[in-house]
Amino acid sequence: MARFAFAAVAAALVLSASGDALAWGATGHRLGGIAAMQALPADLPAFLRTPVAVADVGELSREQDRTKGAGRLHDTSRDPAHFVDIDDEGRVLGGPPFSPMPPTRAEYETALRDHGLDSWKAGWLHYAIVDGVQHLTKDFGYWRALKAAEKRARGQRRAWLAADRRRREALILQSIGHLSHYVTDGAQPLHASVHFNGWGDYPNPKGFTRARIHGPFEGDLVVSGVTLEGVRARMAPFRDCACPVEQRTVDYLTASAGQVEALYELEKAGGIAPGDPRGLAYATERVAVGASELRDLIVFAWRASAEAEVGWRPVKVSDVEAGRVDPYDALRGVD
Repeated sequence: MARFAFAAVAAALVLSASGDALAWGATGHRLGGIAAMQALPADLPAFLRTPVAVADVGELSREQDRTKGAGRLHDTSRDPAHFVDIDDEGRVLGGPPFSPMPPTRAEYETALRDHGLDSWKAGWLHYAIVDGVQHLTKDFGYWRALKAAEKRARGQRRAWLAADRRRREALILQSIGHLSHYVTDGAQPLHASVHFNGWGDYPNPKGFTRARIHGPFEGDLVVSGVTLEGVRARMAPFRDCACPVEQRTVDYLTASAGQVEALYELEKAGGIAPGDPRGLAYATERVAVGASELRDLIVFAWRASAEAEVGWRPVKVSDVEAGRVDPYDALRGVD
């Protein structure tokens, strides 16, 4: 399956269990991560909005592709996280319904096996996104507790808390970069469709191409003229769905899958050639969709972190911030 596209200067091709693995190229991932970070609201921690942090997330957004080729075990385990193959009936590869999302990957795997499938063939992008949001929520919870405790501590305790807060800030940027990769993958319609690189062996009454269009769309076309200014201009306002992250993720990827025919219509009209203004407008809009979703999920994780529990034995972040609990032992570890 073609799932991994072009970096700005070079293409890398690696094999997944089901074929060639492709994703947005370096330019698309970088632009999505930077635009999302620049759009974060002012109530999030200031360290997230520094120029260095914004640039770091842009580069870290590429990391899930840059590690490809590390080895067979690494690649076959991780490549399916970049996609999920939703068919025209809203099912995963003709098997179980994509929505609702089973609560765990084990239950998803069981549902796929009932249809003779597995997640290595079908993909599990929706689980990669939810996992990333949950991880980031915990990261933010630790940062909140460390920041609050640091203000009240003295001496060696304060020094340790400050150092651990700085470590957590670096980890948060990594977690956002990790999440950014999968969220922006999800904005690329071919990452949420059985028609991932040509229409394939499916009913094709509109005569869509069976040629490999994945790389030319998200690599050559994007590099030819998608810009940060264009992406930022097309980002949607912040949206709080007031729903669980699992439902939001299913809705997001379902909407992306719904764009597949529009992309094939564009290709049919000659619009995905490098520099074509129709293709550039469409690619810009899709990167902006990913950047908007990433920004919203970062905000979601930040807000949810106020109710998180951290450390061992666990303490509530809300209790630490209110000064009801000294979290030092729980954060440093009492084994």
